[in-house]
This record gives sequence, structure tokens and C-alpha cells, in this order.
Amino acid sequence: MNEALASSAQALPDDAPHLLVVDDDRRIRALIARYLTGQGYRVTPAGTAEEARAKLRALSFDLIILDVMMPGETGLEFAEKFREESDVPILMLTARTDIDDRVRGLEVGADDYLAKPFEPKELSLRIASILRRTIARADEPVVGSVPSVRFGDFTFHLERGELRQGEEIIRLTDRERFMLRLLANAAGEPVSRDTLAGDNGANNERTVDVQINRLRRKIEIDLTNPLYLQTARGAGYRLMLDR
Repeated sequence: MNEALASSAQALPDDAPHLLVVDDDRRIRALIARYLTGQGYRVTPAGTAEEARAKLRALSFDLIILDVMMPGETGLEFAEKFREESDVPILMLTARTDIDDRVRGLEVGADDYLAKPFEPKELSLRIASILRRTIARADEPVVGSVPSVRFGDFTFHLERGELRQGEEIIRLTDRERFMLRLLANAAGEPVSRDTLAGDNGANNERTVDVQINRLRRKIEIDLTNPLYLQTARGAGYRLMLDR
């Protein structure tokens, strides 16, 4: 981060995206909030996981920016519990050398991660990318003509981005929903890792694999021998649909 974080605030429209910034470092919280406010976002800060929960009970947010390393309950622990009850996107902030934390963050349901120290512009671009996917999920027409697909006990409605096992709704992250739409539209044909990564360069092959494994845990009985979400060697992944 640099002096660009000192951008001045501006009057914000009522429908500006609302971001929750969770970091135990008061200076970093203030700098991020100041910069993102200048970029047109409404920002609410929180210094601990407990404070973040209080904010979430009182307010509605479009995205959470969450630091991994916090005293007491860590960002990873918070994200894992939060993901059980909400699909609000999470962008995790990690130390540059903590690769295991990045992978763990994706495993517990984070949509993306950004390594510290970072350029403010990159933070803004990551946020915009996540929010675009969220808006597309709600508003854009689905590519392809099939409204829903079935595989085993599961039904995935492409337009709503809703996955059900029988009558039970299976909670998906924004990234999992994005990938499942691509796989469902491919109708059993392989989808490359590059395509599944979407428009965010941070989602390289390793992170796509981590997110696919997380999705498998929601739909497969035997992770070592997946029936539905299969690896297409050298080509990516395919979703095997009922005919």
C-alpha cells in the first residue's frame, strides 16, 4: 500500500456497494476505508471477528474484506463459520509468504485473496471483479438454453444459481456458483482451468483445483472417485449430467 490510499472521500449514492473491512490494525483499516470510499464504496470497519459479527447483525454488506491474521478468532476461523450461514463474498488479505493460508482461505469459502503488501489499485480491481460476478449472478441472462440440470440427487438451476439436493438448498459461494454454471452449460464436455478461473488472474490452476475440491465435498460421496465433478486429464474438469 502507498500514498494512493490517501484518496479523499466523496459523496456516495445510496446504492453504492457496502463493504465490511475486518482487520485488527487500526491504521490499515483507516487507510483502506479512506481509499475505497474515494473509489465510490460505502465502508464499515471492524477490528475483530466479534465486532464484525455485530456489524453483520445490524447492517447488510455486499462484500467482506477479511485479514487472516487477527488475535483471538482468526480470519480463517471467522470465514469458515460465516460461510455456513451466508454467501456474501469474502476477499481475504494474507501475508505474501503464507501460501498455506491462501489455500486454506479458499477451502473455507473465500472468493479470492490478496497478498500483503498490495497496491490499492489491485485491491479495487479485485473488489470490482467479485462484485461483477455477484451482479451477473442476479441480473444477467444465463448463457445457454437449459434452465436447470440434474446429476444424481442434485438439481442446479442456472439462472437462480441455486443447487438443491432433493428439497435441501446447498449453499454455494459466488466462485462455486460461477464455476458450476460454466460446467453445467458445457453439458459434460471439459471446461479448462483458465476458463474456470474467470477474469481474475489470481485464480491460477492451483486455486481452481482447491475450489473444485471444495465444491466436490458438497456433491460427492467419495472424493477419491468422483461421480459427477470429474477431472478431464489435460483438459480441465467436466460435470457429468443425467440424460
